[in-house]
Amino acid sequence: MTKSSKKNWRQKLWSQKYLQLMVWPGIIWMFIFNYIPMTGIVIAFKDYKITRSIWEADWVGFEHFIEFFTDPKFTNIMTNTLGISLLKLIIGFPLPIIFAILLNEVKNATYKKSIQTISYLPHFISWVVLGGLLITWLSETGMINEVLVNFGILDKPIAFLADPNYFWGVALISDTWKELGWSAIIYLAAISGIDQQMYEAAAIDGATKMQKIWHITVPAIKGTIAVMFILAVANMLNSNFDQIFLLGNVLNADASQVIDTYVYEMGVGAGRYSYATAIGLFKSVIAMILLLIANFTTKKLQGRSLF
Repeated sequence: MTKSSKKNWRQKLWSQKYLQLMVWPGIIWMFIFNYIPMTGIVIAFKDYKITRSIWEADWVGFEHFIEFFTDPKFTNIMTNTLGISLLKLIIGFPLPIIFAILLNEVKNATYKKSIQTISYLPHFISWVVLGGLLITWLSETGMINEVLVNFGILDKPIAFLADPNYFWGVALISDTWKELGWSAIIYLAAISGIDQQMYEAAAIDGATKMQKIWHITVPAIKGTIAVMFILAVANMLNSNFDQIFLLGNVLNADASQVIDTYVYEMGVGAGRYSYATAIGLFKSVIAMILLLIANFTTKKLQGRSLF
């Protein structure tokens, strides 16, 4: 850097001193709690025991990774993880967008606010509480079975959480119901920033509601959709641990055991910290690859990307 550029940089930094004071505590917090602990990743390549320090543990290289890839449960775990995540991506991702667009078309302010409030509420219910409710509702004597039997949809009650065939559907529906309203907030914010004169001009030209949505609303929020899609793809291997852990049981384990629950089982349950760390590191690497692929694809197709 030249002397003039260094001077300009210092002047700019000084002019932003109050902003810098606000930012630095967050940077320091992130460094202490996010970056320093990353040194512990080294135990994925060691035979770590809790009775010895990390640096005293013996190196084993990729032994834990190979063990996971050759584990008889590997195929089932990956199938469940990707299956549940793909369902949430294919069905759960577009629903908040559709909901936000439909809600934007509601002109009655009181009715609109009521719908928004009702749709947001489930988000604020902890999965611990909601999990207990779902276990009760989905039992053979629960509310869901009573409604379905009384309306003639089912001939007899079904123990939904005792049958692996229903678990993916339960995971998808419960997660979508809980997060639909909250996920729509960012799209509603993007829609609110659209110039209303565009809608007025379209109305003068005789455009229908669907034409306004398709040619004005959707193109205007494409950037937001692209960013959220990239993040959703990168987050595919995270199957919502709280939800799966609470709704999963021995009877539906064939459909409910995912990477996160397996890491918990191996790390906390069995005390195999190195093995659990290796699996977690594998998941993080795949997530990074998915992020880069989604970012590259979205940039090529839409001209918009996260970075």
